[in-house]
Parts: sequence; structure tokens; C-alpha cells
Amino acid sequence: MHKAIAKIREGLQCAGCEAFFSLSPPANEYLTGFHGSTSAVIITGSLAQFLCDFRYTEQAKEQVQGYIVEEIQGTLETRVGERLQTLGITRTAFDPLTLTVFQKDTVQKAYPGLLIPLPDLLADLRMTKTNEEIEKIRNASQTAEAALGKMLHHLTSGITEWELAAHLEFEFKRAGAQKSAFDPIVLFGTRSSLPHGMPSNKELSPGDIILIDCGCVVDGYCSDLTRTYVFGRIPGAWFEEIYQVTRTAQEAARQVIAADAVCREVDAVARNIIGEAGYGSYFGHGLGHGVGLEVHEPPRLNMQSDTVLTAGMVVTAEPGIYLPGRGGVRIEDLLVVTENGCETLTRLPKELQVL
Repeated sequence: MHKAIAKIREGLQCAGCEAFFSLSPPANEYLTGFHGSTSAVIITGSLAQFLCDFRYTEQAKEQVQGYIVEEIQGTLETRVGERLQTLGITRTAFDPLTLTVFQKDTVQKAYPGLLIPLPDLLADLRMTKTNEEIEKIRNASQTAEAALGKMLHHLTSGITEWELAAHLEFEFKRAGAQKSAFDPIVLFGTRSSLPHGMPSNKELSPGDIILIDCGCVVDGYCSDLTRTYVFGRIPGAWFEEIYQVTRTAQEAARQVIAADAVCREVDAVARNIIGEAGYGSYFGHGLGHGVGLEVHEPPRLNMQSDTVLTAGMVVTAEPGIYLPGRGGVRIEDLLVVTENGCETLTRLPKELQVL
């Protein structure tokens, strides 16, 4: 946290700002170690202050490191504005990607100075993970994989997507996770063509595709994985084909993920393989994204991103092919970028499995 404070101060100096404030729970957790849902952080050249209300004071004093903890009353945004004014700050930076218009306006009502959007100030810091952060993500990934393995024992004809998703979330908690990183995606049969479909009362039948996208939170950090199975029997040669194309594309992308690789060029490796197989129009999302305190973080591995990967970034590689009315495939691994390649955190097999 102390290194992050120093980096924020360097960024403020370069931008000609005197202070930075944040109301974002994930950002504040990154900066301070605080796991609560409501807080504010103010950083100046000489001050690092953490504000919270009575509900979190005791917790903050146990968790927050490197900051003066102060209990406040009333609207948090108003107190931040008042504090900035009291400190005599004239130019204050904020992250426009995490602050709502309402929050900004409320701070501004109590603060006559300038609010300067600096979207990269904190995002650039959070993209590259420390060894400690990587170990937490590794633990979350291992926990999710173990829970998924246990959940698959509940597979039986007639079980619904909702029921299987509930079993998965239960297994996360039983394995020690704080919560799911996002609502699990559990889709059967033709519904597997919905890239981000939500579970329904669809019942499992022999020959159904089973697409599961899930992750959990352990010690504040997220995991993310996707596997696609079939139940009872393979629905047809068409499915075996798109499964193999997806797997080949994912492996090819994994081979080029390394420090100094450009995100859009990594995306293109997988996209070209899927396109050459005739399924380009059925792969409409980006190849992957960063993972950390939030399950979707920068960098983005997509067709537009010029971000250059650096060692320590944690990203997903998750190509997919989705055929409307028939079914889909997605295979997703969690990867740590290294100087010479990448380390794959996800250990689940990727061969097509009939369950």
C-alpha cells in the first residue's frame, strides 16, 4: 500500500494536481487493505487519509495500513469535498471510471476547487500485480476449480441450470471463498450459444452441451474460468468441430501472451484461427481481460486495445464460438504474464469431456 501511495503522489505531481480522492470500494481495497463497501480515500503530498462511518471504524482500524483513519458522519461525498476545501487543495484528481456523476456533483458542491479526471492514475498501478496478489488469485482459481469438480457430481437428468448454479455457489462458500466473483453462468443445450446468458429453469437432458463460466473471491481477489462439457453423448460432429477450433485458438493465443505483446495482436491470433475455420462472425467478444480485485479489469484483450502486456499482469484467454439455435463453446483460462511467456493458473483439463 505504501508503494501505491508513493506512485499516486508521483502521478499527481506529473499532472499538476495536489490531491487524489476515491470512493470506489475495489480501488480503496487496493490502496488500503479495507474490505468494506463504503469508504473514502484522500491522498495529498503529505497526507493519506481514510474516511468511513461508524459501521466500519473498528474494521478499518484493523485492516487499513498507512492511512489516518477518521470516522465521519453524514454524506461521505460531502465530507470529502469539505476535507479537500479545509486542506486548501485547488486541483484534485479522481478516476472518472469509478466515480458516478452524482458522486462527483455532490463532492463539487462542497468543494470550490477543480476536479480533474485522471483515468490512468490508479488503473495503471492495478494492472500489474505483486507476487502477493498473484498468490491470492492463484488461491481463488484453485478454490473455484475444486468447487466446480464437486459441483459436477450433482449432474443428473432433470436438474435445472438454476439448481446447478446454486450448487456451485454453495461449493464456493464451503471451500472457503467469500463469495462468487460474479453470478455463475450455467447453460444447457442450445442456450450455450448465449455468451453471457443467465441460468434458467432449463432441465438437463442427454446430448446437451453444458457451458459453465464461474469464479470466486478469496481474500479479496477474483478468479475466472470457463469449461464446456457435454452430457451423456456428443450432440454431433458440428460440435466436435467448433470445440476443437476453439481449443486450438485458445492455445495459439496462450503461446503468444508474454511481456511486450500488444493486446490487439494477441486477440488477432485467436480470432484469425476462428475466422479461417469459417466461424469468425460467431466470435463477437474480446479474447480476454484483466482479473484482480474485480473480475473485469484492464487490460482488455480485444481488437481495439493497444495496451502492451507487462510481466505480472493477470489476464484471461477465453475465445468462443456461439451458433444461435444450436449451441456454443467457450474455453477460458487464467494466465499470469511473464517476461518470456505466461503461466497458466487454470489446471482443469481442456479435452472434450462427456459427463
